[in-house]
Amino acid sequence: MTLQTPARYFDAVRGILHHLESTQLPVLERAADMVVKALLSGGTVNCSEIGHGLQGDFINRAGGLCAVQPFSFHMNVTNPLPKCRAAVDPEADNRDLERVRAAIRQSNLRAGDVMLLSSVSGRNRGPVELALGCREIGVGTIGLTSFTYTERVKSLHPSGKRLREAVDVAIDIGAPYGDAGVEVPGYESALIPMSGLGQDAAGWLLWGMVMEKTAAAGSPASILISHNRDGGPEHNDRTRATYQQRGY
Repeated sequence: MTLQTPARYFDAVRGILHHLESTQLPVLERAADMVVKALLSGGTVNCSEIGHGLQGDFINRAGGLCAVQPFSFHMNVTNPLPKCRAAVDPEADNRDLERVRAAIRQSNLRAGDVMLLSSVSGRNRGPVELALGCREIGVGTIGLTSFTYTERVKSLHPSGKRLREAVDVAIDIGAPYGDAGVEVPGYESALIPMSGLGQDAAGWLLWGMVMEKTAAAGSPASILISHNRDGGPEHNDRTRATYQQRGY
């Protein structure tokens, strides 16, 4: 039996990469310029939680920017109610948005910083609220999202905005509607999500452009190497010390 899934998956992967190369490089360069301006002007670069754990791929990685820092927040209140009581509270639906605003107020975010956000469909409330809140205080916002997906859904945010409409720069990661992108006989719907690949590739293209641009400006950014190669820990200790001293 010759399996069709490998060839179809590789075709889908090539499609995502071709999309980024043929349509998104100018947008990625705009985003990179925003990040470089922030770094060279005393700002910070923050990466909010990206779906399915991808945030971690941009932080503390070999060959990556030491300046990319995580932005996350958690608030847990255990106070269950019966459905008949919960439905009485008209403000209950907006408490998640209030938590986002509270996180921004309690954070170290300042005007001139940059925030990278993501929502594949673009419809989710949290990323849109974070983008709007950041922009209100002068934080530049870069969004990773699928234009094909977001064109077919309505926003869940009360503003009616989707992520691409809430950020300063929206990067189209090329994922299809519904995210899965491989048609396999025997299944009614497509298999294998494509958004992770698109987000990861777009993100690393962005950081790579930033690293090249800072070097071209005569101020190379602090870059990490693998902790497991000879001299890695010592190199990274020096890199982090430099980052702490100058901020990038």
